[in-house]
Amino acid sequence: MTTDNNNDNNVQKSKETRLFLFLVVCFFPLLSIALVGGYGFFIWFMQMLIGPPGPPS
Repeated sequence: MTTDNNNDNNVQKSKETRLFLFLVVCFFPLLSIALVGGYGFFIWFMQMLIGPPGPPS
């Protein structure tokens, strides 16, 4: 019984380690790129609608 429980713990740790590596290496960098790109697109689109920032001419 303890061998099965120990084996389940090892499988669980392996899954958690792979999930952590996926999040750190793939997901969060891609998420940050998407957020910065989305913000840049929003600013660009708003400047098309209301004009660039600066004093009124």
